[in-house]
Amino acid sequence: MFIFKKSFILLVLTIALMAISLEADIKTIAFAQDTLSNDFRKAQVYEVRDAVAKHPNMKFIYSDAKGQTSLLIRQIKGFMESKADLIVVGTNDEKAVVPIISQAHKSGIPIVILDRGIQGNDYTTFINSDNIKIGTLGAEYIAKRLNGKGKVLLFEGIQTADVTQLRTKGFLNEIGKYQNIKVIKRTGNYLRKDAIVEMEKLIASGEKVDAIFAESDSMISGARSAMERHKIDPSKIITVGCDYTSEAREAIRKGTQSGSVLFPLGGKKSIEVATKIFNGESVPKHIVIPVKLITKNNVEQEAPIF
Repeated sequence: MFIFKKSFILLVLTIALMAISLEADIKTIAFAQDTLSNDFRKAQVYEVRDAVAKHPNMKFIYSDAKGQTSLLIRQIKGFMESKADLIVVGTNDEKAVVPIISQAHKSGIPIVILDRGIQGNDYTTFINSDNIKIGTLGAEYIAKRLNGKGKVLLFEGIQTADVTQLRTKGFLNEIGKYQNIKVIKRTGNYLRKDAIVEMEKLIASGEKVDAIFAESDSMISGARSAMERHKIDPSKIITVGCDYTSEAREAIRKGTQSGSVLFPLGGKKSIEVATKIFNGESVPKHIVIPVKLITKNNVEQEAPIF
């Protein structure tokens, strides 16, 4: 009887130790995201979550900074203090987050900067797409459709984000080649609701445009909603967004949106990188994911990002 009890106790202890060992081998991936109010940013989090779920040795946690840079900084610090094994960062300010990211990186935590860049080098990998090319593709398409003449509304995203500055640069550099195209700018912060407000103001002022380039499909959606509310047919205006969401695909199919630049989420690539890091493999400092323009000509050949 004593031998049986002793064997049983040893078995329980062995199982407990195995459980502790397995738990110790679980790698925690933390995603510090700027906001979940933006469809694209939320979809990024979900893509990372789903990619992590395929790896039994990983678990996923995330935070929502609700567009507040100070909160994002505190959340990154919290992940650092809780000893996350890798932190993915989606920022809204290329400068303000640099000190905390540098601190986390120097503490030995791998840092993956996703989509929006920072003004620093203390990170493991930066994954993004060519944002200047995104703006250029939009401008080329619109200029061609306008035959080099008309008025274009440029809907910009968050002003402190590098992606906004780069997309605007690409767009203005290309559209600037056409002397008879005038550009006016509004800020929609990548949000549908902000784009609605700005488009309502524009319509109320009596300003009319021949084309719209929005640096996200959410903003194009907001602009379209405002136009429809005022009985303005969006199919009569050339509209190009960025991301290529399911909503954008349906609008392109119906003809109420002219095009969208396919901009991959980057979540799957983040976990590919994380897996290599955990396996002790080296990873590139910068990874660029290709983009392409989607119009009615190829809308059926490409799946939306979400």
